[in-house]
Amino acid sequence: MSTAKKASIMIFHDELCQVFNGLMTAVSLQRAGAEVTVFFGSRGINAVHKDKIHQLKCLPDQPEEEQKRVMDRMEAMNLPMPEDMLLMLHMEGAKLLACPLNKAVFEFQDDDFVEGVVLADPETYYTGTVIPADMNLVF
Repeated sequence: MSTAKKASIMIFHDELCQVFNGLMTAVSLQRAGAEVTVFFGSRGINAVHKDKIHQLKCLPDQPEEEQKRVMDRMEAMNLPMPEDMLLMLHMEGAKLLACPLNKAVFEFQDDDFVEGVVLADPETYYTGTVIPADMNLVF
């Protein structure tokens, strides 16, 4: 039986800074030895769509020059982008789950998702992942 802490991370936004924070937290917890599950629901499902992931915007409610300044700073800091962190998480054993309801609402197909993302099972997601988790974090 595993004694690793279980972390459930839910990402419901498609704003780049929120997605980045959720994924960076997931990577940090995974590397600290936790069993990590990341769930993408609502607009967060756009963060695991092969095409839409490249269209995420940081601070979309701010003027474009502020958005550009933040993005330039992130690039200068050589921070990984969401697609890189998703690959890291997948390769390092985290579970990456997409909401089946939002898949249908946004009319996504199974092959629209980045590598490693599977649909959550609505019958077992909350009872098997969220309730037994030692920590549930929402972004």
